[in-house]
Amino acid sequence: MNEINQTGESFNEETYWKVRKKTMDIVKDFAGVVRPGITEIEGHQVLDEIMNDYKVEKKWHPNKFRIGANTLKSFSEKSDLEIVLGEDDIFFVDIGPVLDGHEGDYGDTFITGDGEEFKHLKTSVKKVFDETKKAWRDEGLSGRNLYIRAEEVSQSLGVRLNLKMDGHRLGDFPHALFFKGSLEEIEESILPNLWVLEILIQNKEGTHGAFFEDILKL
Repeated sequence: MNEINQTGESFNEETYWKVRKKTMDIVKDFAGVVRPGITEIEGHQVLDEIMNDYKVEKKWHPNKFRIGANTLKSFSEKSDLEIVLGEDDIFFVDIGPVLDGHEGDYGDTFITGDGEEFKHLKTSVKKVFDETKKAWRDEGLSGRNLYIRAEEVSQSLGVRLNLKMDGHRLGDFPHALFFKGSLEEIEESILPNLWVLEILIQNKEGTHGAFFEDILKL
């Protein structure tokens, strides 16, 4: 377990948390300018411009901007690029910028309009994340048991968990020097601060999804 929690000689915890804050700010800045009528291609152009303004050095993973039915898709699945954001719709953003030699990774879901279905998805994905994180804090859950709990919470909220998005290591760039696998593979208690919990859910009808991810910290 110790090996997969290692960091490089240049790792600085203060810098790491500053990068997390900037990553969250980029997502919020981008979501604040997204408007109905935008396509994913156009959104990626805007997102790249914002990341350039933040002086992002590189991306440890490609940006993900998913609209409408594309919110069902996991990280490696391709979007339908003809989908356009509607007046009452849902989208999510997932970015992994590298700043000052440290990785950020944050994702969140946003809605346009006041539709109750999309409100429920947005609030549910955060509840699944928060309750799973609380169980990790209180019970010292392993990565595998985190997702067992996340599935239980999802069911209680009337949504379905998609295990194709299941978290990973984070840290100084590249974290893959220490561990390339997924959080769900870990059968021991997860240590704080270097692991990202990802939650991707969908409604019962399987028409739309929602996503949230952040670092597991105490």
